[in-house]
Amino acid sequence: MLSAPEHQVAGHRAAEGQLGPLVDGAGLFYKPLQGDDRGAHEAAFYSSFSSDPRVPPHVRAFFPGFHGTQLLPASDGSGPHPHLVLDDLAVGLRRPSLIDLKIGARTWYPSASDEYFRKCLKKDRDSTSLALGFRVSGVRIHQGGDAGFWQPDRDAIRRFTAKDVRRTLRQFVSSNPSSDADPPDCAFASTVYGGSNGVLAQLLELKAWFEDQTLFHFYSASVLVMYEMEEVEAGRAGGEVRVKLVDFAHVMEGNGIIDHNFLGGLCSLIKFISEILTDPDECLVEPKKAHLSFENEC
Repeated sequence: MLSAPEHQVAGHRAAEGQLGPLVDGAGLFYKPLQGDDRGAHEAAFYSSFSSDPRVPPHVRAFFPGFHGTQLLPASDGSGPHPHLVLDDLAVGLRRPSLIDLKIGARTWYPSASDEYFRKCLKKDRDSTSLALGFRVSGVRIHQGGDAGFWQPDRDAIRRFTAKDVRRTLRQFVSSNPSSDADPPDCAFASTVYGGSNGVLAQLLELKAWFEDQTLFHFYSASVLVMYEMEEVEAGRAGGEVRVKLVDFAHVMEGNGIIDHNFLGGLCSLIKFISEILTDPDECLVEPKKAHLSFENEC
């Protein structure tokens, strides 16, 4: 039985007559192909990437497993629709905290239409993408026990400043994440962000690949971070901290050139995470108006 993903924090949801992704509860995630060439482009990327011998296995592990395409009834009731069949990245997590971070100061790709270029440029300027090299697209943080989740609405997220992003990354690893909790206690920072299997270690592994790889340029792709709250509360996050890359409708050929746009945003995110680990009690002051030179953080 297919259903809407319970833990989705960004993108279109399969609800209220909308076309959105579905899960089968057995480990597979079905993403509807977008109606224009973006859907075909993403399917082509997955098909070639999944068998490209130039991609190291440890890097491939950061990407969803690809299982082809399948024609399924669309969630909006419009009839059969082609879907990408991917690994469900949240499978096995009962009460996960998740954050979707769109990487890159520039989310538009070189061959984009004028209309799409203007749309992306406005979003990049109105959000923290241009200033920080990344922005929060969605976040859902478990508050522990039976307290439920803290999840700001999308309108609030669109208005996030650099200070809001800094605070959200702290709330993400706090036992008191709700918006009225001041300040976030960062109680789980060392467990989730630190350690040999934590977020920082995984981001640094990705960074090492992006410093060398010239195969692809990733526009408007996201880093998805998730962890199981029950494991963290028990002090044993371990392998339950997951860092994945998602959304590949705008991946372009690298043509022998390093993807500085994605690498710069990744380095900026690493800097934010590192600062939380170094000083979890740091005062949440507004950073100086970037230009933060995130492209040089590597």
